[in-house]
Amino acid sequence: MPLSLRQLTTFREVMRSGSISQAARTVGRTQPAVSTMVQTLEDQLGFALFVRTHGKLTPTPEAYFFLEECEDILSRVERTERTLERVSALQSGKLKIACHPAASSVFLPRLLTRFLVGKDDLQVSLIMRSSDVIEDLIASQQFDMGFAETPAPRASINQVDYELECVCILPADDPLRSAEVITPADLDGRPMAALFDHHGTALRTETVFREAGVRFNKRFELRTFLPGLTFVAAGACGMICDMITAYSHILQTPEADQLVIRRFRPRVSAGVSILTPGYATPSMVSRAFISDLQQEVGQMMTYMDQVLARG
Repeated sequence: MPLSLRQLTTFREVMRSGSISQAARTVGRTQPAVSTMVQTLEDQLGFALFVRTHGKLTPTPEAYFFLEECEDILSRVERTERTLERVSALQSGKLKIACHPAASSVFLPRLLTRFLVGKDDLQVSLIMRSSDVIEDLIASQQFDMGFAETPAPRASINQVDYELECVCILPADDPLRSAEVITPADLDGRPMAALFDHHGTALRTETVFREAGVRFNKRFELRTFLPGLTFVAAGACGMICDMITAYSHILQTPEADQLVIRRFRPRVSAGVSILTPGYATPSMVSRAFISDLQQEVGQMMTYMDQVLARG
């Protein structure tokens, strides 16, 4: 019969107290039950742990050796229990996140900072990668979650999709700042910043200009919209930009008057998705952070709608 943790704990208390009765009070059992347990333990081990003389227990040399083993086993068990308690309380564990550039500098780190309050033992890996790379990292189960541009559905990925409208960003002193809505006709031939030619947002933006019969003048071709904010602020161009980049700018400079953010029509959308491995069960901490991220995306959409409505 294998030894039980209760046997090891009871034996340790008998050794610590030197008394069956005291050990019984400590472990919350009767004195006869503790005596029987010690006797059963000796029978299982095949050697005596105590010499009994006139009702007094004297530990044998083997008892001291066995005590060292018990202390080692029980301390590991107690340490594991404490760790699991922290994991259950989302205070410990690991969280691996892959994020696309638009959300990696402000949006996601800001949310993570709030999420990590009181979770000092939680280890986080946050990397920035392009959306196509993130898709493969999640599909191969190398990361707990990804936040990226919306990919085509595939069985190896679970995804929650959001369709976010792009906004028009102009210099603070732009003549169009009084307009509530910007159209392609308003920007006919004006220098613009846009993403590289084959990016979906760039293609959709150029399409609405072409369909409106006006010229899209791409002065700056970018890998991400982030440097475009600097060009716009300097008056070098305008930009049809994803919502997360615009929202991140507002978070960083809520009182600044460097940029004008307006609604753009016809609507150009940029989809983003929360991605998780399709063949793995998410950890508790991963589920908790994803829940917070979903709320944050919803709050961003509501806030930006209010900003655009005010004009």
